[in-house]
Amino acid sequence: MAELVAACDSHLMTIGGVGPVVAARLLGRSGVASRFASPAAFASYCGTAPIEISSADKTRHRLSRHGNRQLNNALHTIALTQVRMPASRGRAYHDRKIAQGKTHAEAMRCLRRRLTDHVWRTMIADQRARGGGPGRTSGSDSDIQRD
Repeated sequence: MAELVAACDSHLMTIGGVGPVVAARLLGRSGVASRFASPAAFASYCGTAPIEISSADKTRHRLSRHGNRQLNNALHTIALTQVRMPASRGRAYHDRKIAQGKTHAEAMRCLRRRLTDHVWRTMIADQRARGGGPGRTSGSDSDIQRD
């Protein structure tokens, strides 16, 4: 799997907690990153975009039950790994959320959402480096017919 991820010129494995298996799952399940207009669209597809739940005076957020569950699981694996690494940025973010009064589950939801944005940006940067900018998968400008 590491060879296949390397053949895709992906930098996903530079993210803490992402190994060859998780990187392959992310690439295989998400497809071309530019098909998502924004990180929020990618988060919605992954099921990491929070849903607001209101009752009386309380407003809370919970995780969406929709979206690609395999992508959500891959992001959860990254989040768990980062929380277990004492010097990681994910652990520092999780600890800040706990200090703000969030529960462990809420802090993990926030971390997963933040990781979703980072993974999307990494995949977009990889795609641009290969020559396929947002909205384009490959080819040159001469491939586009203009009226």
